[in-house]
Amino acid sequence: MVINGLNAEDLVGKPMRIDAKGELTLPLIGTVHAGGLTIPQLETLLNSRLSVFVKHPQLIVSVSEYQSQPVSVVGAVNNPGIHQIQGRKTIVEMLSLAGGPRVDAGSAVTLTRSLDQGRLPLPNEHLDPSGHYSTAEISLRDITSGARPGENIFVMPHDVLAVSRASMIYVIGEVNKAGGFPIGDENAVTVVQALSMAQGCEHTADMRHARIIRNSQIPNKREERVCDLQKILNGKSPDITLQADDILYVPGSTGKKIALKALETAITTGSGIAIWGIR
Repeated sequence: MVINGLNAEDLVGKPMRIDAKGELTLPLIGTVHAGGLTIPQLETLLNSRLSVFVKHPQLIVSVSEYQSQPVSVVGAVNNPGIHQIQGRKTIVEMLSLAGGPRVDAGSAVTLTRSLDQGRLPLPNEHLDPSGHYSTAEISLRDITSGARPGENIFVMPHDVLAVSRASMIYVIGEVNKAGGFPIGDENAVTVVQALSMAQGCEHTADMRHARIIRNSQIPNKREERVCDLQKILNGKSPDITLQADDILYVPGSTGKKIALKALETAITTGSGIAIWGIR
């Protein structure tokens, strides 16, 4: 940065550097903490300190060069890692630089800052167990929707942003799109909703003998529950709520597979006879 003004020859026209702690040391004025201040705020502070020595100082600050500052963005973002930034960036801007949240991102962002940079100005801020870092959890939805703009604060060098991963449920077997699906803030979905995420059952599915597989409270054990999808979809049985990490398994029907294979064979044979007849 460069300072200009009248009646302050020891200060003006010389490049000044703000160190990693945000400190700026100047002749006459001494050391001031410039980190986190806007240019007008810094000008006001410098003029106030210099007024002890100079009558009506009018210092003007201009930034000659921004030094890169490392900020780590980890967790459920598309481009996690250390991002070198220039200037001031908010939490939302940092998430954007990291490619934005992934589809399996959870609802929380945890910001951690070294106490050397000061404590976080957030409502639920607290110290980590080591006592060396200030940390706070922020709602991703609140800061991206603008519901709580005051929590979308500026990051500081060496801050760490961690985006949580959403809870998942899994649908496997005779469905059109097997896989894991994030369940968002609700932390629970129903069987019908899970089938919708999996784009429905295959024609060969045995819908009456589906199973819900759930982690047991006993380590390395699982609980299984038979689930008649046909009755649920017909409204003859109540829908069942799935929990985080539940697996909905839809088995195949041997009879349906045999019938489908026979139909494919018949179609193939019929097509062959038709082609032979044309010849």
